[in-house]
Amino acid sequence: MDTVARFEIGFTRYLSAQGTASPDLPPFARDPAALLPLYRAMVLTRQFDLKAIAMQRTGQIGTFASALGQEAIGVGVASAMLPDDVLVPSYRDHAAQFVRGVTMTESLLYWGGDERGSGFAAAPHDFGNCVPIGTQVGHGAGVAYAFQLRGQPRVAVTIVGDGGTSKGDFYEGMNMAGAWHVPLVIVVNNNQWAISMPRSKQTAAQTLAQKAIAAGIPGEQVDGNDVIAVRHRVGEAIARARAGGGPTLIEAVTYRLGDHTTADDASRYRDDAAVKAAWAQEPIARLRDYLAAQGAWDAGREEALIRECQQAVAAAVDAYLALPPPDTGAMFDCLYATLPAALEAQRDMARQYEVGQANQPGAHHG
Repeated sequence: MDTVARFEIGFTRYLSAQGTASPDLPPFARDPAALLPLYRAMVLTRQFDLKAIAMQRTGQIGTFASALGQEAIGVGVASAMLPDDVLVPSYRDHAAQFVRGVTMTESLLYWGGDERGSGFAAAPHDFGNCVPIGTQVGHGAGVAYAFQLRGQPRVAVTIVGDGGTSKGDFYEGMNMAGAWHVPLVIVVNNNQWAISMPRSKQTAAQTLAQKAIAAGIPGEQVDGNDVIAVRHRVGEAIARARAGGGPTLIEAVTYRLGDHTTADDASRYRDDAAVKAAWAQEPIARLRDYLAAQGAWDAGREEALIRECQQAVAAAVDAYLALPPPDTGAMFDCLYATLPAALEAQRDMARQYEVGQANQPGAHHG
């Protein structure tokens, strides 16, 4: 039997778990000062997560999906994008959204069930959070195809979880992207868990990156806890896509340190020892140790940054809580350019039950 094709999957890491850097750092990372914005973005995301979880527990927002331990993926991905590119996220990608200019108040609106939380003033072309699993890959392929048809030098970047790679939507979207040779970068956040389903029970594939082979596109792995590696490899893939080189799949290997969402209790299905071992790999401490070793960070600056981030989060929360309730009609209007006549009566009835309207003269009581 003759061999007709061979493939390999590369892996990239620049920072070890102890914060020791390899000698071949990419150019953007050789000045430690250039890494400080990435570090701040990760710390801000973690402070936001802490507050958002507390708000969910007190009924101020709905179910929330934390990015604890996965901050380097979102920050690395978004920092490699240009403003005119389009992010097509999952529901755990607020780290990337914040780098893209989405405000924490807008994020809280989303988690509070407000339609206004799916439109972003500073990133109007970015997609809102995608809760259906894997469907965003098809969305990203369609966006990238539109860029190609228009001759625009723009790139679509979509982020999907490891569980999403087990869905048909993932394969179909990736196959379309490969066949059309569109400017799309697919980042797989392999946090090892699809809710309670471990990665080992999802697929027999040695890597998730190798799933790109069937679509005829490059696939590779990066250490998803190394923000330098994520930023560099995603940046290379984006540049290649922008130049007409087609799509890429990048598997970012990390670990979900918290629960799947605030509606989950991961202690029911995870081993405490495995979680403890994963904490030793986490991205924020890794970069902090490196920056400190380079003389670019210290305890005083860390304390000041934590205070600054906490104050920014508090201001965003205050702004969120001060906003008036949304128009009840938004749940209808945001689905259609023109509302179908069959839904007009439903919208009118819903408006009768708006806060402050139910006890008005003529209001309907059921």
